[in-house]
Amino acid sequence: MPLKTDPNFDIDSIKINFDTESLWVLNIAIGIIMFGVALGITKEDFKRLFRNPKILLVGVLSQFILLPALTFLAIILIEPYPSFALGMMMIAACPGGNVSNFYSKMAKGNAALSVSLTAFATLVCLVMTPFNLQFWGSLYEPTNTILKTVELDPFELFKLVLLILGIPLAAGMIVNTRFPKTAQKMERVLKPFSMLVFLALIVGAFYENIDIFLDYIYLVAALVIFHNIGAFIIGYYTAKGFGLERKDVKTISMETGIQNGGLGLLLIFGFFEGLGGMALLAAFWGVWDVFSGMALATYWGRKGKL
Repeated sequence: MPLKTDPNFDIDSIKINFDTESLWVLNIAIGIIMFGVALGITKEDFKRLFRNPKILLVGVLSQFILLPALTFLAIILIEPYPSFALGMMMIAACPGGNVSNFYSKMAKGNAALSVSLTAFATLVCLVMTPFNLQFWGSLYEPTNTILKTVELDPFELFKLVLLILGIPLAAGMIVNTRFPKTAQKMERVLKPFSMLVFLALIVGAFYENIDIFLDYIYLVAALVIFHNIGAFIIGYYTAKGFGLERKDVKTISMETGIQNGGLGLLLIFGFFEGLGGMALLAAFWGVWDVFSGMALATYWGRKGKL
């Protein structure tokens, strides 16, 4: 059944408190996190992936094909409010969040694979994030209507993702290749520091918008939780179906379930002027998957078997 709201109230009239300064800070934080991750990546990591194309195929299939496609099918069945639906498509189109590397290690998964897949997904998302958002969004009439009103330019979207993720990835790998000892020292400090800054931004944004969350979060809570759990399940059973090892199954599940909500929120404010329904859903996702990922990683880390 379609989500019902007061006919006199427009969810998209909500304005999340997220000014230009906060947007720049989030931009920089995401870039620094990606740079920190890239400091531990070498060409050998990519070679290792290509030597085992099965894992590479499963990672791309789960994250960039199955998740967006099944998100689209869920939207057809649930019929959420249009901007909520587009928010779900945005999240599904984003690459995995960098915190998935930490959670994979907690879950006793394949941490090296997680870092390598994050790097590869970052490269793939330069094309697939704009493509998936435009492709799936245009197939559903309510979201297609929104896309037409904002005149989304996939090339501009590509440039923003390249700036935030692609360039920091390349810079980190270059530093690691030319100055490996310096990269190791920087990584030990930069990764935990950047994650703390990112988490502080999430907490700060939540605090600044506490009234909005308390008043309206019930509208998106079930959608986000359902979507997030579904993403973990897609990653888990895709990897298991391809016969991957237990630690790799955990890693693929984490890479699929932990989506980059910060990037999604950034794109929403950059291209959709902070559209209320989209922003509310992406903001709650950014908070929720930190806790859901931690809970799952803790459970898997303590449990002997899947």
